[in-house]
Amino acid sequence: MRIHLLSFMLIAGLAAFCNPTQAAAKIEHWQTPQGSRVYYVHTEGLPMADIQVAFDAGSARDGSRFGLSALTSALLDTGAGKWNADEIAQRFESVGAQFGASVSNDMASVSLRTLTDKPLFDKALETMQVILTSPGFNEADFQREKNRTLAGLKQQEESPAELASIAFYKALYGDHPYGHPTPGSIPTVSGLEAADLRSFYQKYYVAANAMVVIVGDLSRQQAEQTAEKLVSGLPAGQKPELLPEVVMPVKAGKQHIEFPSSQTHVLVGMPGTYRKDPDYFMLYVGNHILGGGALVSKLFDEVREKRGLAYSASSSFGPLFRKGPFAISLQTRNDQTGQALEVLNKTVADFIAQGPTETELIAAKKNITGGFAMRFDTNKELASYVSMIGFYEMPLDYLDTFQQNVEKVTAASIKDAFKRRVDPQLMQTITVGGSAKKSEK
Repeated sequence: MRIHLLSFMLIAGLAAFCNPTQAAAKIEHWQTPQGSRVYYVHTEGLPMADIQVAFDAGSARDGSRFGLSALTSALLDTGAGKWNADEIAQRFESVGAQFGASVSNDMASVSLRTLTDKPLFDKALETMQVILTSPGFNEADFQREKNRTLAGLKQQEESPAELASIAFYKALYGDHPYGHPTPGSIPTVSGLEAADLRSFYQKYYVAANAMVVIVGDLSRQQAEQTAEKLVSGLPAGQKPELLPEVVMPVKAGKQHIEFPSSQTHVLVGMPGTYRKDPDYFMLYVGNHILGGGALVSKLFDEVREKRGLAYSASSSFGPLFRKGPFAISLQTRNDQTGQALEVLNKTVADFIAQGPTETELIAAKKNITGGFAMRFDTNKELASYVSMIGFYEMPLDYLDTFQQNVEKVTAASIKDAFKRRVDPQLMQTITVGGSAKKSEK
C-alpha cells in the first residue's frame, strides 16, 4: 500500500510537540567532489526528508535586468528534460512529494519534501535532479511566466504597502544590488528574453555555487549519495564575486507618495545588520524590546496602546550577506501621520539614548529563549535554519549556542550597539497615502 507524505503531517506535529528536548541539531558538513557544500541533519521517527539546494543567485545578482533571478526560478519546474509542467507536477504528486522554488535578495533555492521509502524517494529525487540540471526555458513557458509576472507587477501599483516597500529599499540602498525589488519592475521585466534566463542559469546554477541541505530520516551514506546525485549533472562553474559593501545614506531623507487611501503606510529605517555581525545578538534582543516583540514592545505601547494612532507598530532587522534593512512600520489615518511619526521617532531616539531597563531585558530573554525550540520543531523548519546557517557559513553550533548568546546580552551592550548602529540622522522615511486635508473632509 502506498503511503503518502501528507498522511504524516499530523503525526509530525504531534511528534515534535511531544519532544520538547529537541533544542538543537547536530549539523554535519562536507563538500561533494564537484565543490558543492552539503549540510546534513539526521532525524528519526518519521520516514521523511526535506532537501534544499540553494545558490548565490538571488535578486542581488540581477545586474540591470531587475527580475531576472525571480523569473529564472519561476521557470525551473515549467519544463525540464522530457517533461512539461503538468508531467512534473504529476510525478511529484504520484509519490506524495512537495516541490518549491523561491528567491530572496541573496539566494535562489529549490526545495523538496518527500517520503524516504526507496521507490517514492528515488522518483522524487530524480525529478528534482532533472529540474535542477535540465530546465527547458522554452519560449511558450517563458512568455506565460513573463506575462504572469508583469500582471503581478501591475497589481503592485495598486498596493500602497508594495509601493512603500519599493521606495524604502531604493532610499536605503540606491544603486546597490539590494536596492531593487526582487520581482523586478515592468520596464525591466518587459525587456527580458528567454535567452537572458538561460544565460543567468548557466552562470549561477553551477556546482561551485551550490549548497545542499538534507534533513530527515536518511543515513549519512544516503545523504552523500543524494547530494552527489543532485549536483553531479551541474557544470563545475565558479562562485560569483562577493557583493559590494552597502554604502550608508549620508543624511536623513523623507519621501511621500500620494495614494488614494484613508490610511497612510509608513516605513522608517536604514541599512542595519548582516548575518555575521558581532553586534547581531545585541541588536536582535534590543529590537525585540523596541518593536519586534509584538504586543509587548515599546513602539506598540507608545503608538497603539497609549495613543491609538495605529493598529500596530513594529520594527525588525533583516540580516543579509551585507547589511539588510532595519525597518519600522505602521499604518495610520492620513490626518494622524505627522503625530504618529513624531511618536515613532521619539520612541526610537529615547531607546537609543537610554537603552532598555533590566525588567524589559529579562522579559525579552524569557520570551525569546522560551519559544526557541518551537521555531524548528519540524524537519521543514529545521531545514530552513540549516540552509541559513550553511548559506551564510555561520558556525555549525549556531542553534546550540543561540540561547547562550541571547543570555549574554546586557542592557549596556544593547545601548552601545544601538548607539553605534542606528543613527536617527541617517534614517529614511517613506509615507504612502492620502494627504491629511483630504482625510479630514
